[in-house]
This record gives sequence, C-alpha cells and structure tokens, in this order.
Amino acid sequence: MPYANPQLLIDATTLSEQLDDPGLRIFDAAVFLTPQGQGGYAVTSGREKYSEGHIPGAGFVDLTSDWADTSGGLNFTLPAIDQLAAAIGNSGIGNANRVVLYSCGHLMWATRAWWLLHYAGHEHAAVLNGNLGAWQAAGLPLAQGEAAYPVTTFEPRADAARFADTAAVEAGMHGEVCTINALTRALYEGTGDFYYQRRGHIPGSKLMYYDDVLRDEFFLPTEELGPLLEAQGMLSADRVITYCGGGIAATLDAFACKLMGQDNVAVYDGSLSEWVQDPERPLTTGSAP
Repeated sequence: MPYANPQLLIDATTLSEQLDDPGLRIFDAAVFLTPQGQGGYAVTSGREKYSEGHIPGAGFVDLTSDWADTSGGLNFTLPAIDQLAAAIGNSGIGNANRVVLYSCGHLMWATRAWWLLHYAGHEHAAVLNGNLGAWQAAGLPLAQGEAAYPVTTFEPRADAARFADTAAVEAGMHGEVCTINALTRALYEGTGDFYYQRRGHIPGSKLMYYDDVLRDEFFLPTEELGPLLEAQGMLSADRVITYCGGGIAATLDAFACKLMGQDNVAVYDGSLSEWVQDPERPLTTGSAP
C-alpha cells in the first residue's frame, strides 16, 4: 500500500538516475550533537564529514547557522522568513527546483531542512529514504570536497501553521490538540541521566519516539506506520503538534504524519529547550500524558 504522499520520499536508485537533471538540487544537512550536562549539547556542523564523502553534485545546508536564527539563546531556531528565503536562494534553490535532502548523520536533519522548505512554501522537496546509508548500500559512488549550486532567488510563501509557538502549545495542552513528544521514553518520563534542565514532558503530550517511525533510516511501510501513528491519535486528530528538545527530532514525527496524509501538523520550534526556561510552565513525569 503506497503512502498518501509518496512524492515526499525518493529512493537511492531513482535519485542516481536523475543526477544529470539540471533542475535537481541535492543537499546534505547533517549536524552532530554531543550531550553535555543537563539540557546541553555540543553542536558540530556536518560540513567536514560531508566533504569527506557526499552524493555527487550535492551541496551542504548548514542548519547551525545559515538556515537558523543565531541571534537568540536557542540552537536551530526558525529564522525570519526573509532571512530563510535568502538562505534558501543562496543555497541555489529556486521555487521551481526539485530538492532532495539527506544527511551523513541522522535522517532527522534532512527532515528538519525539509520542514523549513515546507514552511517557506517550497513545493518540490523530498527526503532520501534510507539516508546516505542506502546510497552506499546500493554501491553508488561518493564525491569528495565541496560542491555548490549557483545562487538564485527564492520567493517565499510562508505558512505559519507549520510551526507552533509556546502559546499555541499551552492553548492545546488540555486535549484540543494532539501534542506529541518525539524523545526517548526516559526523557519523556523524566527518568534518565540526561534531561532539559527540568524532568518530564509537557502535560497532555503523548510519546512517539522519533526512531520508532524508522527502520535502518527507512520510513516504516504504510501498513506499519499508519497504525503506529494512529495508536497515539496522530492521524485522526484535527491538529497535531510535535516537539522534542530543540525542534529537530520532532520533524521526523511531523514528516511521518505528512507521509500518511495528516496535513494539519506543526513543529514546536523551541520545544523543551524553550519550555523549561519558565519555571511556571508545568512538566509531567512518568508514563501518563
């Protein structure tokens, strides 16, 4: 059974057959995180690893700087739409270009870049199913160094409903919205050694661990993915908001919803990194929403 929106994914073999398409834009969007203390990460751009081996012709999207607002205290924050549109154009993406996104790290970085394009109004972007590992497993070649596409202009059509702020999460906290925590069970329940300054999850939110929608960085087939998401009410809900620690892993759950036809889904951009900054904002520990 096909996904409701199969065009959002592309497989490695199909992509390899399209490398000569002059309108195609391929990007590695990797970032690497190293936990440090409670609620902190050391953030490293994946550019160096990208340069060691990437899909031929692929450029690099830097989610730590170019495609983020670095003026605040949170990592990876959604930039102003004019700034994001300029970054998209500077990467060589115009409105008519087809875009394929992957990561030499975890696939969640590709879905974060996809979600930014989706928010900005780009309509022709896909994620490489299976990520770079699928490309390598198929015996396809890698290129070294860096590649870049000609700078162009991207005209944005921002859809504010693709992201949620703290007020929207608070407003939907009592059942009006299906709010989903994409983190590990230990982080959700508040039992692990690592946590975001305070333990627990946003009250009313349910758990859908981001890696559970994948198998070896391939999205689960529809006959498995659909029941998995709907077990938490994600496909039948009027609106879904996903969150995590910093708005990255949450895009995997949100993208999975889109694959299965749930269009009314948003990512809480600040996620727990923002939520915990106000001690008056409640958190729930344990397994219950």
